Amino acid sequence: MYKGTYSTFIRHKINKKFDIVYFIMYIGTMSTKMKSKINQLLTTTPHGVVLLSSWLANKGYSLDLLKRYKKSQWLESIGSGAMIRCGDSVDYNGAVYALQTQISLSIHAGGKTALALLGKLHYLELSPKKAVLFGFSGEKLPRWFANHNWQMGVEYHSTSFLPSELGLIDFKIKDFSIKISSAARAIMECLYLAPEKQELQECYELMEGLNNLRPTLVQELLEQCSSIKVKRLFLYLAEKAGHQWLQYLDLKKIDLGSGKRRLVVHGTYVEKYKITVPRGLAQNEK
Repeated sequence: MYKGTYSTFIRHKINKKFDIVYFIMYIGTMSTKMKSKINQLLTTTPHGVVLLSSWLANKGYSLDLLKRYKKSQWLESIGSGAMIRCGDSVDYNGAVYALQTQISLSIHAGGKTALALLGKLHYLELSPKKAVLFGFSGEKLPRWFANHNWQMGVEYHSTSFLPSELGLIDFKIKDFSIKISSAARAIMECLYLAPEKQELQECYELMEGLNNLRPTLVQELLEQCSSIKVKRLFLYLAEKAGHQWLQYLDLKKIDLGSGKRRLVVHGTYVEKYKITVPRGLAQNEK
């Protein structure tokens, strides 16, 4: 039983009603704000990309709010600190987009994968089995990236044999763009992996199709490249392929080092570039 005067009892009842109304209005306001923020997020970010929790936090999306979005099935987790839109189709390119634009990593599609994206393969790969990614020395793939099933393998190489941004270009993927290696940088990345993880014969076949490289970019890449092996192989294969752009390079500015480089056992020694290459590659010189 309520103790007090009748007027006090009435005021208590009124205040209680106001508290309930205020609470309902507060919940409604919070729900509207939550919907407004998720709508803003979904309209300003492209489909097919990963959304990182750290990036969202910097934009004012608290962890509690992100939990509500997941509970309401607007977002779904693909690993610790990474989400996608519910029902969205996201491949490794959408993950690379997040690495480049949300946490400023230089990780990019390179080597044979970049050449495939650029249509520079000498044959058509209908279903590539893996994506080759490169990043600068010290950059690591986040655990959510490495552990997620992208419907293909991911081969990652962290290296500093080239400057992190030199020779990268913008490439359109569906509703967004990512940085990938240009053809000139990509073939150098292939040669970096040769011969252990990339066959030299295939590198030559890829080089044959690169008849329109920009000499100015090639020159800069070769001058900045720290791998003697890559530079010697690049010039050897370009010469073997008979590319016209080779004559516009200033070879005096390119450090080719000293001493011999034996890339394979029981191969053929190329005196001009001081490298030993597979016998099959050295045959039928142009």
